[in-house]
Amino acid sequence: MLSNSQDRPESVLRIQGKATLSGHVPISGAKNSTLAIMAGALLCSGSSRIRNVPAIVDVQKMIDILRAVGVKVTADRGALDIDAKNISQSHVPYDLVSQMRASFFVIGPLLARMGVARVPLPGGCAIGTRPVDLHVKGLQALGADVIIDQGIIQAYCRQSRLQGAKIYLDFPSVGATETLMMAATLAEGETVIENCAQEPEVVDLANFCRAMGAKIRGAGTKTIVIDGVPRLHSTDFGIIPDRIEAATFMVAAAITRSTITISPVIPDHLTAAIAKLEEIGAKVVQESSSRLRIEGKEKYRHTHIETLPYPGFPTDMQAQFMALLTLSEGNSTVKETVFENRLQHVAELCRMGANIKLQGNIAVINGVSSLSGAPVMATDLRASAALVLAGLAAEGETQMQGLHHLDRGYDQLETKLRNLGAKLYRQPLVSE
Repeated sequence: MLSNSQDRPESVLRIQGKATLSGHVPISGAKNSTLAIMAGALLCSGSSRIRNVPAIVDVQKMIDILRAVGVKVTADRGALDIDAKNISQSHVPYDLVSQMRASFFVIGPLLARMGVARVPLPGGCAIGTRPVDLHVKGLQALGADVIIDQGIIQAYCRQSRLQGAKIYLDFPSVGATETLMMAATLAEGETVIENCAQEPEVVDLANFCRAMGAKIRGAGTKTIVIDGVPRLHSTDFGIIPDRIEAATFMVAAAITRSTITISPVIPDHLTAAIAKLEEIGAKVVQESSSRLRIEGKEKYRHTHIETLPYPGFPTDMQAQFMALLTLSEGNSTVKETVFENRLQHVAELCRMGANIKLQGNIAVINGVSSLSGAPVMATDLRASAALVLAGLAAEGETQMQGLHHLDRGYDQLETKLRNLGAKLYRQPLVSE
């Protein structure tokens, strides 16, 4: 069911530019919802079924983590059956966690279920530091002793159960919000989390926990209130569509001056992306409650983008929009405020003929008339998507390495693009 780039030889993606796209794209389940919900399944003392699961490497890695603590996981045609009745381990192996930051989500559910959790500090894309101090402070407020020693976080409940608490997050971190919300579902008493992340994936996780019997209100706002319950029960739950995949295909239509449709989507989750596309001159039409049509244009205006926590412009779409702005008239700026090291794709876009100058965390983009295919290296997940989009619009052939980033977060991106008429394929990397 799931792809695993670790099982593949190193490959290069060859992209032929200037292809016009047309047709419909099916949008997969949200990567960032799926990974958190898989961790949340640890809270259930029975089994859970999760549907609309994307076939990506990160999901396979999370399956490996769940199995490492004794959970039974069965994959079946886009669904996962997770039986967490008997958790045999409270320690997660370093080699699994070091590959993916989302694996750190398991610390909250493990601590709530087992009273103890030992989880190495997380890894993932090299896009900046991802401090876990908010997670640690929150778990301590819930009644845990937390020790960080040699790269491993060890947490222990001081009492038989975690205790409800009032928690204020210094920053609306998605990871901290989700970790603490999950931990609090099985705590004794009421927990109030202030300055929460409001992302749709947080709401999806809360809905999953509620489907198991958790008492959570306020998800999607800045304040989440959880009334702890002694246990959670089995459920069957479908993941929301991936808003980042959807927006990536919206930019694909725009950058190739094409018209495509996408579904299923939740248009309200795409407000920021739609607004920026329309601002520069693309057309976005809502054909139904879950279907959008994107019409690219020959010329685009410049704009200014600043990444912010939801409902602001998503940092996960910054690189893809930058690729589009390289071909827009005038001077655009992109300010990255969420991750301090998430502009590594600038150098690669410049290799393709883009005119971008970096000023700290701000990229100043002077639009050019065309890009040229070139050898490029993906530096992180969203950068890989941006380089694919740039390659689709460029003159000639682009050859991209670092495909393990792409496989982490996009379900069959190349197949979906080929179905629209794009010309791109993988071949083994031949070392000279």
